[in-house]
Amino acid sequence: MSNIHSVEKIGGTSMAATATLFDNVLIGGRKDADLYNRIFVVSAYAGMTDLLLEHKKSGEPGVYARFVADDNIQGWRQAMERVRRAMQDRNAMFVRADRLAEANAFVDIRIDAVAACLDDLARLRSHGRFCVKEQLMTVRELLAGLGEAHSAHSTALLLRDRGVNAQFVDLTLWDQQDMRELDERISEVFAPIDLATTLPIVTGYAGCSEGMVRRYARGYSEMTFSRIAVLTGAREAIIHKEFHLSSADPRLVGKHKARKIGRTNYDVADQLANLGMEAIHPGAGRGLRQTDIPLRVRNTFDREDGGTLICSAYVSDTPRVEIVTGVRHAQALQFFEQDMVGVKGYDAAILEALTQHGAWIVSKASNANTITHYLSADAATVKRVIADLQARYPDAAVSAQPVAIVSVIGSDISRPGLMTDALQALAAAHVPIIAMQHQIRNVDVQFMVDVDHYDDAVGALHHVLVEDGTSEAEDRRAA
Repeated sequence: MSNIHSVEKIGGTSMAATATLFDNVLIGGRKDADLYNRIFVVSAYAGMTDLLLEHKKSGEPGVYARFVADDNIQGWRQAMERVRRAMQDRNAMFVRADRLAEANAFVDIRIDAVAACLDDLARLRSHGRFCVKEQLMTVRELLAGLGEAHSAHSTALLLRDRGVNAQFVDLTLWDQQDMRELDERISEVFAPIDLATTLPIVTGYAGCSEGMVRRYARGYSEMTFSRIAVLTGAREAIIHKEFHLSSADPRLVGKHKARKIGRTNYDVADQLANLGMEAIHPGAGRGLRQTDIPLRVRNTFDREDGGTLICSAYVSDTPRVEIVTGVRHAQALQFFEQDMVGVKGYDAAILEALTQHGAWIVSKASNANTITHYLSADAATVKRVIADLQARYPDAAVSAQPVAIVSVIGSDISRPGLMTDALQALAAAHVPIIAMQHQIRNVDVQFMVDVDHYDDAVGALHHVLVEDGTSEAEDRRAA
């Protein structure tokens, strides 16, 4: 395929703002040929995946969590009916009665089919002789795809009602046994599509042999988006979100003080992903970077703004901090062993335990007899890691404490005096520093502070390093 098309991903919150999405993104004033040469990869409507799996933040159980709990068959069935109602409530946006009936029938067919699968597994599990534990990940994959199938199908119908030749592209494999690799699946589906005359609306979930949820958790739609961009040779990859990629959280520093980044590079995007910020999944960014496809992050609610462009080669004209962000709730895991000096193997054992328990490493530090990992993980997970390490090294002192991590990031932050300004700003804001990390590559500096001082630290560093450290001319160039 020629590289004149874009591949664009729409997040769940943007999907839920349907009228704005059509006005600013899907249609956006375009007519005729200008509507095409775009591929849209859509997430489920906001909150739908929470109902299907579990709530991303609160942990409130959805269909999957209730099925795993096996409290009673009515538990997951009631949760499934709640999903059906939520999807059909969302379908109320259809004006034409025939389209509404078509959209609701699609929901009924998909939900009834998945519910039948769960019924079969529940009956097997009730016999006691059958172990269905190994099938639970398959259940999770099956449920995850329901949300994107619903949103993609409904969006394609709405576009066709507006005269757009939209095609619902279903990658979920909801009723197929052919579990090919993701790249092969994508290439096969897009081969017959003429992008000059067809607007594909693609499910963010893709059924494949790798298992999207197994490998990428809730970041699977960005991986689908990235692989489609790479395999179809896109001119540009675009993510539509409900906010600009800003110099700090506007809720912390104030909307009038937070600035759109405008331009940055994939190195900065990787740092943001490492901190858990939803710029782009690190695996998705890797494919785009390796094929030199620029990534643009746009605000769905700001139609005229070009957003932030992320490229491989970009470096700011002058050294500057582009963003101040971090992890509000982290854990500092400290491993002390007096006999560590000159002995190998400790680091590998710690990494093995962290991997086994799924603890995300934000950064690490070490000296002669201490290794400290700063983790984005809950206290219960860290407690299990400590127990494993203590059993393996009974003479070691293994402990953890809650910390907040505040990071200043930029494509080049080698400005003279930056560290002095940062330390003075934190001191003036009465923020005590627990630890600090400054990498040689001058892309980021991390400050570990008490959790209660996170907001103050972000505000103080943003004020000194961004608000006072960037001229208006630089702001205009960034935009």
